[in-house]
Formats: sequence, structure tokens, C-alpha cells
Amino acid sequence: MTSYNIFLLVLVASGAFMILEANGELSLSPTHYSTTCPNVLSIVNEAVIEAINKETRIGASLLRLHFHDCFVNGCDASILLDDIPGSFVGEKTANPNNNSVRGFDVVDDIKARLEKACPGVVSCADILALAALDSVVYLGGPSWKVSLGRKDSTTANITAANTFIPPPTSNLSGLVANFSVQGLSFKNMVALSGSHTIGLARCTSFRAHIYNDSNIDSSFAQSLQQICPKVGNNDTLAPLDRQTPTFFDNRYFKNLVKGKGLLHSDQELFNRAAADSLVEKYATDQNKFFKDFAKGMVRMSRIKPLTGSEGEIRKNCRKVN
Repeated sequence: MTSYNIFLLVLVASGAFMILEANGELSLSPTHYSTTCPNVLSIVNEAVIEAINKETRIGASLLRLHFHDCFVNGCDASILLDDIPGSFVGEKTANPNNNSVRGFDVVDDIKARLEKACPGVVSCADILALAALDSVVYLGGPSWKVSLGRKDSTTANITAANTFIPPPTSNLSGLVANFSVQGLSFKNMVALSGSHTIGLARCTSFRAHIYNDSNIDSSFAQSLQQICPKVGNNDTLAPLDRQTPTFFDNRYFKNLVKGKGLLHSDQELFNRAAADSLVEKYATDQNKFFKDFAKGMVRMSRIKPLTGSEGEIRKNCRKVN
């Protein structure tokens, strides 16, 4: 895709986001629970920190849950709904989520604590937004204001999950398209991809990249081939950022400049194309990355929220009331 075409997509995205702003997004507020559940922030934060201290990887998992939720019909906690055999199909078995997304038990724990403190008040969608923030901050990343007041969906959409969540095989134009349809800009896309500075990925997600792509550092590819053969070991894990996989920093972008992105979609951001200059900027200026990442998270967290009479406050995040 040419830089001009990417620019046109960004213009479309800007228009789409203006439409989103005119709807339920404006009903959100950081002080939404100030009287109905005044300790919501501390309750969520405490539970997230406890979970990360038990397993550091869970911070990346909680951040990813928020991403995968918002990219499917908006930030409405639809990703948390369990399948009901014969009557309801959720999003957990969608290709990008199946045997991949995790952290549901942590969300259950947070919800139980909130139901004890203020029953029927705090939505599961808001829990996901707050847990993502607390995870990033606790692992060394930036902070941002989380607006609250989302309602939970009563439906899920596995087809949309298979369509709109960017797969690890995405090329740059595909990434731009996936983010643009959500009202997210080109800069948002590059900055938010920096979430891959924490967490792990399965062999099945990076196998094609380390064996078939030419834009990867050869020694890096060879080291990964030792744990991820051409056949088998599908669930073997590797860090998305080999140096600091449990610390939120700009190392992800430094690795891309060196041809050491774990996923094909990662390295597409630095591949002699339109994103190269932003990647280089973030690789040398962590403060700039943090600032743009925080702005991107605020924007993403406001995608098509259910507010007012829409949706519900689930008592159990895994099922509708």
C-alpha cells in the first residue's frame, strides 16, 4: 500500500471517530462511580497487582483482553461471555482468541470484589479498561485517564472477532485497515502496537515469520527455530520483546529497527514503508512513545461504548443476567 493510500484510510478513520464521539462515548466520565462505588479504582488496582505478582505475564494478558474486546463491536465485554452449547456462541473460540486470550479468572476475581463492595454497579467492560491501565502502569508504562460508564453487551459476535482483530500474519495495509475501521489513526496503530513490549506469543503465531520471511535478522530467526520447528511445538512460547518481556518500555521498537520483531505483523511496522519513521522515533524517544500510547489507549477505550439504556451491568462477567 502506498503512503498516499494509507493517508486516505487515515482520513476515513478520522471521520469515523468523529461519529463515535457524537454518540455514547460522550457519556463516559472518569468520575462515573464517584458516589455509587467510590473505591472502584483501588479495588481493581489491588486485584491486578496481586495477579501480576503471582504471574507477571498476566499483565500483558489483561491488556490484550481489552484490545480484543474493543475491536469487536466496541468496548462492551463481549469477549468475556462463555459459550452455551446449543444456544449461544461467544468470541472465546474465534481464531485470534482460541487457546490464546487469557486472564478471565482475574476478571472474575475483580468482579467478585466489586460485587461485594457495590453490587450491580460496575460493569465488566469498565473492569477491562481499568485492568489494562493498572497492568501497564505496574509494569513500568505510562498512565492515562480512564473514562467510565460503559455497559456490558448481551450478545457476542464471533464473525466480527474473526474479521476485525488483526492476525499475526497481517501486512501493513491490513493493520491500517483493521485500526481505521475502529476510528484509530495511523499513529494510534503504530503506538498501540507497542503493547507487544510485554507478553508472549505461541510458536504457531510466529513460525511462518521465522522460516519464510526475509526481513528478519538471521541469527534471531535461527535462535527461534531451535524452539519452534517447522512441525510441532505449536504452543511453545517466546517473548514478544526478548530483552524486557515483563517491563513496559520502548525496547519493542528498538528490536524492530534491528529486524527482531517476533511476529510478521510486528516487523511490518519497520519494513521500508510508511511506519518506519514513527518506529525510529519511538525507538529513540521513550517519552514520545509513552505519550502517544496513552493517547491511543484513551481513544481505543472509547470505541462504541454501550451507555444509558443500552446493555446491562452483568452480575457475572461470563454470562448475561
